[in-house]
Amino acid sequence: MTSTSKKIYFASDFHLGVPNYEASLQREKLICQWLDEIKQNAERIFLVGDIFDFWFEYKYTAPKGFVRLLGKLAELSDHQIPIEIIVGNHDMWMKDYLQKELNVIIHHQQPIVREYFRKKIMIGHGDGLGPNDYKYKMIKKIFRNPFCQWAFARLHPNFSFSIAHYFSKKSRIATGNTDEKFLGKDNEWLYIYCHEILKNQPIDYFIFGHRHLPLNIPLSPHSKYINLGDWIKYFTFATLDENSIQLIEYKTGKTITEFHP
Repeated sequence: MTSTSKKIYFASDFHLGVPNYEASLQREKLICQWLDEIKQNAERIFLVGDIFDFWFEYKYTAPKGFVRLLGKLAELSDHQIPIEIIVGNHDMWMKDYLQKELNVIIHHQQPIVREYFRKKIMIGHGDGLGPNDYKYKMIKKIFRNPFCQWAFARLHPNFSFSIAHYFSKKSRIATGNTDEKFLGKDNEWLYIYCHEILKNQPIDYFIFGHRHLPLNIPLSPHSKYINLGDWIKYFTFATLDENSIQLIEYKTGKTITEFHP
C-alpha cells in the first residue's frame, strides 16, 4: 500500500478458532500481516464483530490463544492508532480485559454513527438488525441477559468452553457453509434495514459485517451499503478516505465495485 493519505480501515468476521487450530493460526498470521501493512496510514481501525468464534471472560480467565493478533493490536494501539471493536454475535461476551490490555474501545451496542471526511457513517456488526429472524433475536436477548451470563460464568471454564467449542464446530462457519449467494434486495435484511434508516436520517455509508458476503450496493445516488465479507473465504476489508470508500480483497488487491463478489 503506497498511499500516504490517512485512511480509516474496517474489517470483520475473522472467526479465529475455527475450523481447527492450524487453519485459524494461518488466518491469524495473515490478518497480522495486513495490520502491519496498514499501520503507516491508518488513522483509525474498526473491527466490526466476530473477531473470535468464541469469547467469554471470567473475572480471572480469558480464552487461550490469539496472542499474535492481540500483540499486533497492542502494538498499533501503543503507536497511537485508535482501535474500536464492535462486538458480534460470537464474541458479545467481551468485558474489560481487551480494553485494559490493548487500550481499545469496545462497543456493546450497535450500530454506532460517526462522521469522518464530511461523510456520515453507520457501523455495526449487523446481527439482529432488520426484519425477520425472530428466533435469533430471542436467543440474543437470552445471551445478553446479565443473569444468564452470570449463570454461565458459574461453570468451570474447562466445561463451559468445551460446550461453546462443541457448538462452534457444528456451526455453518466451521463446516464451510457460509452465505455465498445474494438473496435479492427484497430478502437481504440489512439492505432493507438501511433503507428504513434512510427514511428518517441521511447516512452516506452503512458498514456492516455478519453476512460473510462482500457487498457494495448503492442505496441512492448519495448512499451505499457495504458488507465487509469475512476472512474465512473472501479476505476483504474496507477503507475510507477523503475521496471515497472502497471494499478490497486483500489477497488480490481487487476493488469490489458491484454488489456481489
